[in-house]
Amino acid sequence: MNDPRSYVLIGPCRNEAKFMRRTLDAIVQQTIKPAKFVIVDDGSDDETPDIVRQYAAKHDFIKLVQRENRGFRKVGGGVIEAFDYGLATIDLSDYAYLCKIDLDLDLPAGYFEDLIRKMEANPRLGTCSGKPYYTDGQGRKISEGCGDEMSVGMTKFFRTECFQDIGGFVRQVMWDAIDCHTARQKGWQVAAFNDDDIAFEHLRPMGSSQKGIHTGRARHGFGQWYMGTGPVYLLAGAVNRMRRPPYITGGLAVLWGYGKAALTGQPQHGDRAFRSFVRDFQRRALFKGKRRAMDELEKERAAAWDAH
Repeated sequence: MNDPRSYVLIGPCRNEAKFMRRTLDAIVQQTIKPAKFVIVDDGSDDETPDIVRQYAAKHDFIKLVQRENRGFRKVGGGVIEAFDYGLATIDLSDYAYLCKIDLDLDLPAGYFEDLIRKMEANPRLGTCSGKPYYTDGQGRKISEGCGDEMSVGMTKFFRTECFQDIGGFVRQVMWDAIDCHTARQKGWQVAAFNDDDIAFEHLRPMGSSQKGIHTGRARHGFGQWYMGTGPVYLLAGAVNRMRRPPYITGGLAVLWGYGKAALTGQPQHGDRAFRSFVRDFQRRALFKGKRRAMDELEKERAAAWDAH
């Protein structure tokens, strides 16, 4: 790696013809362009691969990688399977930073430059992002309500060293929370920033599903069970979610997904120490707030980062 600001984007996608031109235009216009943008077409049957080829013909840092069509969109673990397929086509040591990116976003031109600057200012910052909003039918910008303690899954920006330290992403629902908890457990700091100049538009509502938003919420509940989330924390989160569309029913779907997984004995993350760490964070967050919980754990885990 010669360029300390080099970064690679890996974008798993399936049938994104409706949105992806806006994402590709945003990437092409970045003030610091990616050294490489690997777009993994996960079996699209629309114009997605043709659109990628059009952009790749004009921009040599864009590369199309295609997987066999499994016949359906597989969220959660399927997204990471496609991501890993793209990751296998590069030498990660060639890049200082790595980003898993969705193809349904509109990013400000300075998005990645600003994230790199934040990383440069804080060597302990392992993964970070801006925060997403969506535009409603009246043109109003509505925050998706993401917290400060997790880099968001649709633009998961990592320092390469941190990504390698956590062993990459797990192929499971909640992969985009498990990675952050694992990074914090190993002493890294994690953040999503409120800065207006790196807020970005999410063109498809977060938590939606190819089968509907309630299916997506139930899937989130299952993912919380898999990660090891405690029932009190889950209940608090579900009640809070009831305050956002779809009102009431979205939170109930989360409870249903979690309860069904618990009652049917679905498997959980295999690392018991990790699940204990997650619940410790959650207990502190309930009683002290997420910011204080983050500060305490990051202070306690500083020695783990120093060992790097």
